[in-house]
Amino acid sequence: MNVEERMSKVIDNLEQRLVTIRAGRANPALLSKISVEYYGVMTPIQSLANITVPEARQLMVKPFDKSILKNIEKAIYEANLGISPVNNGEMIILTIPELTEERRKEYVKQAKAMCEEARVSLRNIRQDANNEIKKLELPEDEEKLELEDIQELINKYNKVIDDKNKEKENELMAI
Repeated sequence: MNVEERMSKVIDNLEQRLVTIRAGRANPALLSKISVEYYGVMTPIQSLANITVPEARQLMVKPFDKSILKNIEKAIYEANLGISPVNNGEMIILTIPELTEERRKEYVKQAKAMCEEARVSLRNIRQDANNEIKKLELPEDEEKLELEDIQELINKYNKVIDDKNKEKENELMAI
């Protein structure tokens, strides 16, 4: 796998992780990590129910099979999202509370930590690539060009991470 492809995967992973940080608005991705026991098999909630956003701060989870309503409610409760599921017999309604200033700042710190982990991954990829280049025993000027190309890539992807971090911070701090 080439270096740019690996760095791109780090960014994709970061994006997926940042989506799970809620910003006071309802987003079906909030439930993306939840699995529900269905006939003895852990199944992603998206495979068992329609997840809709009827209002800005509300999610509705309507199972295809009503017999698993209790299991879905239990899985959401155990996911510890900070949201209490309300079961009305037909579907589960999740009302997302307004975020306090303190909670917003906590989420910003969490996003920064995720971004820093992504930067560490990029640095590890760069280190591996640099070691590979040095093993090739290229002429000095060619080796230097290759190392510079790797550095340009890491600068490009670090900027992407910075942009994602700013974007998430603005989203979280917007009231």
